[in-house]
Amino acid sequence: MGQGRKGSSDKKEGKKKRDDGPAPKDGDKCRVCRFPLLVALLQLLLGVAVTAVAFLMLAISPSLTARETPHWAGIILCLVSLLGFILYCITYKADEKTSLQFIVKLLYFILCTTGLVISVLVVAFAGHHHAQTSSFQCEQAGEDCVCKLDPDDAIARTFTYEGVSDCEVVTGTLTLYFLVQILLNLAQALVCAVGAFIMWKHRYQVFFAGLQIGSPSIKQWQKV
Repeated sequence: MGQGRKGSSDKKEGKKKRDDGPAPKDGDKCRVCRFPLLVALLQLLLGVAVTAVAFLMLAISPSLTARETPHWAGIILCLVSLLGFILYCITYKADEKTSLQFIVKLLYFILCTTGLVISVLVVAFAGHHHAQTSSFQCEQAGEDCVCKLDPDDAIARTFTYEGVSDCEVVTGTLTLYFLVQILLNLAQALVCAVGAFIMWKHRYQVFFAGLQIGSPSIKQWQKV
């Protein structure tokens, strides 16, 4: 009798230990790696870098257009990152129990998608201008620099860069800045795509994997 009771108590304790299991240690997790803090930090750094390079390009010549100096893309990404920081501070309530949390999540997803489209657009503009300035043949005209794609063509379109004392700046430095903008905005597009995908997956991609646990009589399904 004593051994039977002891065996049953051991089984109960073993079952209790299996049910309880080890508690997750949230305190050991890297807080910087938690979504969306890391994504927001990368967006902020890339947005500041894109804006800084754009203003450096604008310092070369004030006649550069907004397509050639995409500071607006960097500023938009900085705003998206600030929204990500706000989202990081209010995501501790599960299942979107507050309307503020739902609104911020929706806005962050929309702005990440918008940032992705804008970054791809900037890459297209910068790639076009990089190929263009790489083929320029420039001549100094007073304080301006006049460039053509084909100097032998009398009706070829001319590009005048005001306030440029040395045409080497256009064919060398400006071309390099366009290449930097391509790389920065490619990274920016990738970060925005990751942010939008994680947000979508967290909100909608919850499904049953079809894995049955336990006996056939009691159907329990694993949720992933």
